[in-house]
Amino acid sequence: MKKIILICILTNLIYAQTIKDISNIVGIRDNQLIGYGLVVGLAGTGDKSQFTMQSLQNLLRNSYIKIPAASIKSKNVATVMVTAILPPFSRQGDKIKIEISSIGDAKSIDKGKLLLTQLKGIDGQVYAIGQGKVIGTTDNPTTGYIYDGANIENELDFAIKDEKNLTISLIKQDAKNASIVEKKINEKFKLNIAQAIDTRTIQVNRPINISMVSFIATIQDIQIDSNFRKKIIIDISKGLIVAGADIIVHPVTVTRKDFTLRIKNIKVTDDQWDNPATNKGKDIGDDVRIGNKPVEINLNNALINTKGLPTVSDLMRAMKVMKLDIQDIIETIQTLKELGAIEAQIETVR
Repeated sequence: MKKIILICILTNLIYAQTIKDISNIVGIRDNQLIGYGLVVGLAGTGDKSQFTMQSLQNLLRNSYIKIPAASIKSKNVATVMVTAILPPFSRQGDKIKIEISSIGDAKSIDKGKLLLTQLKGIDGQVYAIGQGKVIGTTDNPTTGYIYDGANIENELDFAIKDEKNLTISLIKQDAKNASIVEKKINEKFKLNIAQAIDTRTIQVNRPINISMVSFIATIQDIQIDSNFRKKIIIDISKGLIVAGADIIVHPVTVTRKDFTLRIKNIKVTDDQWDNPATNKGKDIGDDVRIGNKPVEINLNNALINTKGLPTVSDLMRAMKVMKLDIQDIIETIQTLKELGAIEAQIETVR
């Protein structure tokens, strides 16, 4: 059965773009955490691999219970890798979401209980402790997550209070936009404090009469006339896709198991375009009529012709006509991103 897909299209006219939307501040970033743990309480859907039994034996040994690993036959346990993102300036006691993935032959970890698991950074230090009930993902029951499933135990030693300057890094290198950011910052403070040192990096000196936090807040809130950073948000659990209305899809061909996607330029004269008899692909259903430079989006028997450059919005309409499964749509969008056919940031939430 095909899932219903809700597609929301947002335009850049609704939200003004700021420096924060198109850049990062060097040094203020997320950090990846990873850990190895056990999920218990599975209803016969766990794994029976040797390292799972060994891990369970080690756990029982810590509780002063000695039992040979070979005698453990439980299918209610699964070994998993646990990953998380440590946000910048996280403090002890903060809670973060964790993701869990089976590394054995478990059939499902849904509704299992993750036991106390250390989450370490690349430096080998423990920064968080995770535990809780696993919520399996709908498309893959051997992966899951726990909202607020880990407590921050240690903090990264990084302070900005006494810094004299900061470095802004654009999401995408562009000389024009680097120049715009430099100009806007200097105009805002009426001082020559910003200097673009390359097509992506702008160094900014902090005035002595403002704190660094207020300085960053002011800079990030500066509005600019740029729209090169676009985003597609995919909510897997809700079957929701949110995309900017002007995200262009460049010509490409993608072949998957159940369908083939072709986006290509076509030669159609204005007379042919305006003549319904010769333009059979102009209309699909009652709600798909797009028009302005002919481009073709072809998913097998679903065809959309558009005079303008094809967008993610057009592609979603074609996929809607095909009644494709949400997972097929998500994987297609990710493939287009990897091939460079979509110039947008893809953010996936579960």
